[in-house]
Amino acid sequence: MKLECLRRILSEELSVQEINSFANPKSISEQTAEKGQTVITGISFDSRTVEKGHIFVAVTGVVANGHEYIPSAVEKGAAAVICEELEAFTKYTKLYPDIDFYLVKSARRALAIASAEFYDHACDSLHIIGITGTKGKTSTSFMIQRILKESGLRCGIIGTNGAYFEDFYEEMEHSTPESRDLHRLFSEMKKRGATHVVMEVSSQALMMFRVFGITYDTAIFTNITPDHIGTGEHKDFEEYLFYKGKLFSMCKNAVINLDSDKSEYILDICRENNVGVTTFACGNENADYKAKDEKFFIDKGMKTKYTITGKDDLCDEIEVSVPGSFSVFNSLCAASTALSMGISIDCIKNALLDVKVVGRIEPVHDPRLKVPVIIDYAHNAVSLESLFTAVKAYSPKRMICVFGCGGNRSKLRRYEMGEISGKYADISIITTDNSRFEELDDIISDILIGMKKTDGKYEIVKDRHEAIFRAIDIALPGDIVLLAGKGQETYLDIKGVKTHFDERDAVKEYCELADKRKQ
Repeated sequence: MKLECLRRILSEELSVQEINSFANPKSISEQTAEKGQTVITGISFDSRTVEKGHIFVAVTGVVANGHEYIPSAVEKGAAAVICEELEAFTKYTKLYPDIDFYLVKSARRALAIASAEFYDHACDSLHIIGITGTKGKTSTSFMIQRILKESGLRCGIIGTNGAYFEDFYEEMEHSTPESRDLHRLFSEMKKRGATHVVMEVSSQALMMFRVFGITYDTAIFTNITPDHIGTGEHKDFEEYLFYKGKLFSMCKNAVINLDSDKSEYILDICRENNVGVTTFACGNENADYKAKDEKFFIDKGMKTKYTITGKDDLCDEIEVSVPGSFSVFNSLCAASTALSMGISIDCIKNALLDVKVVGRIEPVHDPRLKVPVIIDYAHNAVSLESLFTAVKAYSPKRMICVFGCGGNRSKLRRYEMGEISGKYADISIITTDNSRFEELDDIISDILIGMKKTDGKYEIVKDRHEAIFRAIDIALPGDIVLLAGKGQETYLDIKGVKTHFDERDAVKEYCELADKRKQ
């Protein structure tokens, strides 16, 4: 991308102040003409990553204000700066007259626009499926990807577990990355031969314009319950729902869970925007596709089976290798999406027979274990209750749950998770999670507020490694051990430092030590 393109692509974002009274002696169009052959080498929204020839976009975040780092970006060789604060614009255009500055209405929208241009609008040549909802996004995305692969399509995934496409993998900080990284990933996947991408679209991403300008071929609404409400997230449930709904004004087709009490809200948005709609449900008989006759059984692992019925006299049996009641919901959602795209039921059935989802009710396979051990990302009350409900369907003698709560997040989540574990688990072992910059003792105290509303038995083992050992050690035949909260994560984030920690390794180590004790 050349510098002369920048004003053109930002034309709708440029502020009135800049258009009417540009701070430099020469107009911005004159400057661009003089420097128009300058080639932009990259886009940065973090001054630490700026290199010579980059555009630096000064975004305002929860923690830092990018306008304060403009001097650092210029010093490192930025060819242009995009900002949204008039005071900073006026100040720095005078200090750095040789640098192009662009004052825009929204730096985050400008970042998305510039990133799409820089990466040649790769998203426009991909079939993009976006999933939003409080729970089920990751599992459903893996199921859709597996179905598309079975049908011969080459599909990438972008979400909580990272970015995947065949042998390519990149870890993600957010389930929906910043717009620059999102467009970079689209470009990378396109170069590697992807035709489709299925991605999680968080409410935060919609609020912060990370997906601004993208048209989704299909948008999926799984469900919504109060979550991500608090400091640094959404101010209330109404705002949370509003931003979830934004996705359905950005798509051609939608797949909607008719069991949700907010489905009508989403359907109204679809009607207003002439979006094609396919519905699914486990309970609502008005849905296009429905699940019934659920069965949960153990046969070389915990399995799920149900009958799917719907349009065109569809009636068939689906077996899913991922256990639990919410696997019925997630696989029905994935199947409904695939059917809306014209994929055959046989492809869907074959794909779901061996689908695997890392960190989502994931069994740890080790023949030395005396009881099943399940790893799951459940990190809020809704997902934790779903986990317990799913496992309870297999009639365990006892459920032993290891969990903690993240620091610098809503305290309400801690109270609720404590209460849910106290209600469902026979024994809860409270431990650390990503405490971040909070004290672990304070987090545990909050969890206990909820726990003590119940009669649930609990222990406190602050070291998560030791907590896992303790859970397996006290388990008896017929019990199931649940390791909740970490899922696909392979680290602990404490005081700003991430250290390697994989629960699968901890379970394996327990088995190895148990073997040595037997010798």
